[in-house]
Order: sequence, then C-alpha cells, then structure tokens
Amino acid sequence: MRSHSVIDDHSRIAYAEVHDDETAVTATAVLTRAVAWLAERGITAERVLSDNGSPYISHLWRDTCAELSIRHQRTRPRRPQTNGKVERFHRTLADGWGYAPRLYLSKPNAVPL
Repeated sequence: MRSHSVIDDHSRIAYAEVHDDETAVTATAVLTRAVAWLAERGITAERVLSDNGSPYISHLWRDTCAELSIRHQRTRPRRPQTNGKVERFHRTLADGWGYAPRLYLSKPNAVPL
C-alpha cells in the first residue's frame, strides 16, 4: 500500500489516498482530485513539490500539471527533508495510526475506554 498525499504549505490541510501502486496514472489522478478538493475549501494550487520518483518525472505528470496550471518543482535527490511536511505527515500517520501500539486488556470481557 502506498500513500499519496498533498499538503497545502500555508494551512497544512492534507489530502491523502491509499493505493496499491505508485504509477503516473495513479499519482496524476490523485493530484487532480486533491486540487479539486482543495478548491472546494478555497485553496488554490499554484505549485507542487515532489520527489524524483518515476510518477513525477513522467510526461503524464508534466502534462497534468500544465493542464491544472500548476508549476512543478522537484526535491534534490536523496534529500527527503526538502519535502519535510509530507514526510512528517506520513510519519504521523504511521506512528499514530498505521503502527500505533494497541491497547490490550487484561480482563477478557473488559470494555476499552
């Protein structure tokens, strides 16, 4: 499973989808839906910052950004901190949701709080 996430740099509002792949088709579809979702909340997408993964160097990604009037920038190779907001968002999801320690009850019929 792969998380595709878009975070507004100013408000920090996040849009995320989980998919089985990281193809250009999936990534551009997520971007298109994220831009529409953000627009419904009064946020206009002007730029997108991505890593250098194969979906983001594709012609489809380039063309989709052009159609959406979004300027695409890439992070420096092997520098995930450049994309720190989304990296931190993924870590928060993993720590607090995906891999959070589970509360195990000592009594078989106890009701969790």
